[in-house]
Amino acid sequence: MRRSMSAPKHRWLLVAAALVGASGFALSVQGGRWWSIGDVSIGPLGARSPFGGLGGFSWAGGSARWERFGTATFAAGLIAMFVLIVVAGALAAKRTPRLAAKTAVVAIATAALVGTAFVVARPDNGLPFALDRGAALFAGAVIAGAIAAAGVLRARPPAR
Repeated sequence: MRRSMSAPKHRWLLVAAALVGASGFALSVQGGRWWSIGDVSIGPLGARSPFGGLGGFSWAGGSARWERFGTATFAAGLIAMFVLIVVAGALAAKRTPRLAAKTAVVAIATAALVGTAFVVARPDNGLPFALDRGAALFAGAVIAGAIAAAGVLRARPPAR
């Protein structure tokens, strides 16, 4: 059964899901530690250590391909965040943002693809990489964003 976007409870649940997805994307790519090795945290844009600040991936044995996947993950996460905020804003304004929801599906799928490639392409060189909160936040953002976009696309357009 398709619900109408005029149902307040349903609309606000989708707004919340879109904002949770947007927040998850922002936190995972901006400040999320995808891996940690002791005190060093590794995210999509490089490694951050308490004694040296932000650095690249070369010390970890990362290839240029892995670095490109990291940059693509960062960009895709920010784009998905922006589109989900647009979806949430339109829903809060009692509109049915079908085009924005379709764009969100594409942005989320792209983010999921490059994020997965970033995780899979991690160098296997004996360093004790431990998966950290950034990857979990990113995965949660993909799920919450997909729920919000699918909810908008499944809803009946309002009667004119």
